[in-house]
Amino acid sequence: MGLNQVLEKIREVKVFISKDAAKRDIEAIWPEKELNVLKEERLTGLVVPKENGGYGLGLLALAQSCEILAQGCPSTAMCFGMHNVGTAVLAAKATAFHKEKFLEPIAEGKHLTTIALSEPGTGSHFYFPQTKLQSLTNEELKVTGAKSFVTNGGHADSYIISTVAFDPGADPFQFSCVVLEKSQENLTWGEPWLGLGMRGNSSMNLEIKDAIIPSSHLLGEKGDELWFVFNVVAPYFLTAMAGTYLGIAQAAFDEAKNHLTSRTYSHSGALLSENPILQHRLGSVWAKLERTRRLIYHACQDGDNGNASATLSIMAAKAEVAACANEVVNEAMTLTGGIGYQENGLLGRLLRDARAAHVMAPTTDLLYTWIGRNLLDQPILSD
Repeated sequence: MGLNQVLEKIREVKVFISKDAAKRDIEAIWPEKELNVLKEERLTGLVVPKENGGYGLGLLALAQSCEILAQGCPSTAMCFGMHNVGTAVLAAKATAFHKEKFLEPIAEGKHLTTIALSEPGTGSHFYFPQTKLQSLTNEELKVTGAKSFVTNGGHADSYIISTVAFDPGADPFQFSCVVLEKSQENLTWGEPWLGLGMRGNSSMNLEIKDAIIPSSHLLGEKGDELWFVFNVVAPYFLTAMAGTYLGIAQAAFDEAKNHLTSRTYSHSGALLSENPILQHRLGSVWAKLERTRRLIYHACQDGDNGNASATLSIMAAKAEVAACANEVVNEAMTLTGGIGYQENGLLGRLLRDARAAHVMAPTTDLLYTWIGRNLLDQPILSD
């Protein structure tokens, strides 16, 4: 099945997930039924290599899938996006064990994964974990620490965890990635974090206390975490978010356009769409949305093609779409007038969801700083 066929299936799922999106927001419900539909359609195998039963698609497919889903329910799109980020990490240096244990079930729609990199004390510097990884024997590792804002928290079947070495004499900057299964002992989940927006994500804190895992659950080699972060996590994570926030902006634009084309002035019978000022403002919004979409798609295509410039473009895509989504939703609320401000209305929900784009790490400020450092030949992780 090619990209166009996959996206057609995604559009069908979008119709389904739209039905209860408002309820999920109000009650902060994790989208279990919606993700189950994605699993049943085997869309969870979006980025799983074809040889492991998946579709073998990349960044552009992820961006477009999240964009479509977010038009129906941004929380579902984010949950699906983070699953694909975790899947990409699992696939990047997969052993035969990882392929059989994780990738093949993911492709079959029987396994949901996610990432857990953020920690309570490191803020947006998610690439400097404090969670400890210690070698007990050649066969066992011990993990101790805490993670925060874990999307799909408590519901996913596996979690990609970043750690720092705790072995005597180990390099203090030896960061590694491991995968923890849902059934793992000594995992304690906190209460769901009730945010202003993206309320269906099941964003939770995780405490890991002396969890003993098989050495086979190490991803890549010890010390590979920074490679994973900048070669896999960053492009897929930023792409999933960029696509999701683009979908939010598109949903807001559609709401404004529908309002202008269906609303009439009672005193004259004229349509709002005949007003030159409103025509101009809607055209300006469309241009902002379209140029942001082109940036995202171009960055993803560069990434899929392995172009060296892709990293900067993908960083810029997430930063730019954060501004685009907030501005488009705000303008849509203005164009729809009082109707757009109704309590628990679509635009109010989209506005709350869009606001998270600036603060989800890497934050907009941090991304622009990284881009500037790269352009000036400075180390990206400089203090």
